[in-house]
Amino acid sequence: MKIPHRKFTNILCCVALLPVCDSQAESIIPKNVPELRPGMLAGYLSRNVLPDSLALLPAPPAPGSSALAADEEAFNATVVLRDTPRWVLAANDAVLSFPKAADAFACTVDAPIGPDTTPHLTILLRRSMVDAGLSTYAAKDHYKRTRPFVTNKAPSCSPAEEATLAKDGSYPSGHAALGWAWGLILAEMAPERANALIKRGYEFGQSRVVCGVHWQSDVNQGRVIGAAAVARLHADPVFRAQFDEAAKELADARARGLKPTGNCAAEAAALKP
Repeated sequence: MKIPHRKFTNILCCVALLPVCDSQAESIIPKNVPELRPGMLAGYLSRNVLPDSLALLPAPPAPGSSALAADEEAFNATVVLRDTPRWVLAANDAVLSFPKAADAFACTVDAPIGPDTTPHLTILLRRSMVDAGLSTYAAKDHYKRTRPFVTNKAPSCSPAEEATLAKDGSYPSGHAALGWAWGLILAEMAPERANALIKRGYEFGQSRVVCGVHWQSDVNQGRVIGAAAVARLHADPVFRAQFDEAAKELADARARGLKPTGNCAAEAAALKP
């Protein structure tokens, strides 16, 4: 096929500019990211472009509805899981401080995630966590739904956080939103492990039901907001540039045979149906 001279010239120019484009992409990733509070980095998205959970979601289940009955049934089904390995995993999934929070997906992606081995990926998870979590607050603050451990006067797997959680709206779940977001992001980076990563993202949300701190409908709708946050993040040039760098890090870590440091066998056993 003969390529017109002008078109061929344009192609050559694009090829010649590729290294420059890569360099420019790296240059837009900030070296220092401000903190919203100690240990919590600012997200990629400004508040005015976050997904609007109040506009996107229906109201939580009404008193006396079949949907609320299903929520109560799901809560009752978790009682037998207390003090089991699944309960312990739910408590671990509740921790959002880094570097521990990154361990939740390390076994599934089969690579260590941390500032030494995957610095871009670590920052990406920290920042996208904030975007997904904050996206839930329009609905959370509007509905102010009471959490199941409060309603049922039951223990949770995070007793040290119960006083804070009791004051924070239950619907939708921020943990489920960020867990689903992380699962989607990592599945895109490691498509050969996509099914396992999506399933881990699902179970990360289910941990909140197991823990007694969210109703099932909170978690279901949290996943909707997590997906909305990922869709919006893909339109952000800084996120996209850091995603590319993080994907390279992850591929390199796996190619070098680096392994997660956590107890992956125990995690797999806890999640076994």
